[in-house]
Amino acid sequence: MSDSAIASSTGKELATFGGGCFWCLEAVFDQVKGVESVESGYMGGSRPNPTYEAVCSGNTGHAEVIQITFNPGIITYRELLEIFFGIHDPTTLNRQGNDAGTQYRSAIFTHSSAQDTIAHEVIRTLTEAKLFDDPIVTQVEPASPFYMAEAYHQEYFVQNPSQPYCAYLINPKVAKFRQRFSDKLKPS
Repeated sequence: MSDSAIASSTGKELATFGGGCFWCLEAVFDQVKGVESVESGYMGGSRPNPTYEAVCSGNTGHAEVIQITFNPGIITYRELLEIFFGIHDPTTLNRQGNDAGTQYRSAIFTHSSAQDTIAHEVIRTLTEAKLFDDPIVTQVEPASPFYMAEAYHQEYFVQNPSQPYCAYLINPKVAKFRQRFSDKLKPS
């Protein structure tokens, strides 16, 4: 199924990914050509309107996610997935680096059957190519209600570049993305 088949009537689409801390993912995807907005939030849990503290407790079942609004005429869903798998470790269950817990799981929340098909195809391709030493544990499931994270989480990296977490963890991830996916960068 082609990526263009999943374009909405507005010409825009949503993609929702969980891959550890949402600050890291947001910092990367904000720089991707064709991405119109990135919002940090929570998805995949049972409690309505969860707070950051509740999600961090691990008791709500939510993952920290980013919800991307993108133009599929500029960047495809498949290309977004390639970036997603290139900037986090999809082989660690409920963990990214020092961040541990179900809220940090690797997850793709699909907004259509076409996105579900593409996500499974990309995982199968990566598995067959043996790009990772360990099996991919990324969950693929239908999107559920998205809850926007608190305002101070939005654009966190941009607002706090010298904060230690940003300087020592997010900065290297953004640099790696910029080097590896330079053809996908928004113009400066």
